[in-house]
Amino acid sequence: MIKIIMHGCNGKMGQVISQIVNEDPNAQIAAGIDIVDNRDNGYPVFTNIRECDVQADVVIDFASAKAEDALLDFCMERNLPVVVCTTGLSEEQIARVKETSKVVAVLKSANMSLGVNTLLKLLQDAAKVLAPAGFDMEIVEKHHKHKVDAPSGTALAMADSMNEALGNQYTYKFDRSQERKERDAKEIGISAVRGGNIVGEHEVFFAGTDEVIEFKHTAYSKAIFAKGAVEAAKFLAGREAGFYDMSDVIAAK
Repeated sequence: MIKIIMHGCNGKMGQVISQIVNEDPNAQIAAGIDIVDNRDNGYPVFTNIRECDVQADVVIDFASAKAEDALLDFCMERNLPVVVCTTGLSEEQIARVKETSKVVAVLKSANMSLGVNTLLKLLQDAAKVLAPAGFDMEIVEKHHKHKVDAPSGTALAMADSMNEALGNQYTYKFDRSQERKERDAKEIGISAVRGGNIVGEHEVFFAGTDEVIEFKHTAYSKAIFAKGAVEAAKFLAGREAGFYDMSDVIAAK
C-alpha cells in the first residue's frame, strides 16, 4: 500500500484527494500538512512541515505557492518523491522544482487529468497526419468567470503537444481583431471563453477542405484532477530521481 503525505490537506483539492484515497485499497493518507488544523481528517495533520515525522512513500502537493520552497526542502531532506500540483509558482520556484528532481523523483504537469493527458497523445498523432495535408488547427477553451489567466495552461499544453509533433514550426495566434488578413498556414489559433461556473472545456479543431475533425474534453468537476494526482502518486512512489509528467503515468498504464 502506498502511503501519502497530503500537502494542503484542508483545501478543497486536498479534501477531494483524501476522499478518493479513502476509497482506494492501494493507497492511504498517512499524514496531512496545512496552515490550520480545523478538521477531523482521520489522519494526523501538521501545521508546521518541519514537525511532520510520519513515514510515507510520496507527497501530493496541492497547497499555496508560498509553501512550495519549504516543501521542496522537506522532500529533499527526507528523500520523498513529490507530485507537484500547486499552481502559480514563480519562475524561480519552477527552477527549484527542476533542481529538486535531481535529488528525488518529481512529477509536474500542466493538467493532472488522465483524460487530458491521453488526449495530448492523440492530438500529436492527429497533427502528424492532418497538418501536412493542409488542415488548420484551432483550440477553443472555456472556463468559469473567476479564472484570471487566459488561455489556460491546458490549452497551451495542447498547442505545444501538436507543435512538438510538427517540429515546432508553428506560431500561436491569440487575437485576430487587430489585423485584417488571411490565416497563416503555420499558426495554431487559441481562443478563450470565460463565464458562469464552467469547470473546464477544451475543443481542438482540425479544419480541412470539406471536412472538420474535432477532439473535445469536458471536466464536470475538479475530482478528475484529484484522481489523476492519486494515480501519479502511485506511479511516482519508489521511482528514482528525475523529472516526470503525466505522459509517463499514461505510458505505464
